[in-house]
Amino acid sequence: MATVKASGSDGKGQGVETPVTYYRLEEVAKRNSLKEIWLVIHGRVYDITRFLNEHPGGEEVLMEQAGTDASESFEDVGHSSDAREMLKQYYIGDVHPNDLKPESDSKDPSKDNTYKSCWSYWILPIIGAVLLGFLYRYYYAAESRSS
Repeated sequence: MATVKASGSDGKGQGVETPVTYYRLEEVAKRNSLKEIWLVIHGRVYDITRFLNEHPGGEEVLMEQAGTDASESFEDVGHSSDAREMLKQYYIGDVHPNDLKPESDSKDPSKDNTYKSCWSYWILPIIGAVLLGFLYRYYYAAESRSS
């Protein structure tokens, strides 16, 4: 565990020194019992011990994810904006930067290089439209000659 001062803003435009506590994933992994449950969601560490009995999905769901990175499970469920807001009260720190996954592991298509826009996404529909235009014109030209 390490505490680092980070410059932030208090919403009034003035810089405020706020301490950020960093936790290693090994330390989070130790907090996986009914007495103490920590989760990592999007690189932030949450102590959800007090929330166990209140969770609408039951404590079993939280126990399955205890001590791990639960980001994917959290997003898969599709939590409401209220649930995301509730997370703030259980926030205790961030995952140590050395333990964070590289951005390339992200499943977000907008950040994945394999989904970059390329010529085939726009040129093939244009070629298809031109071919359909020629076929349409040919069909009606042949039909008008036969009449």
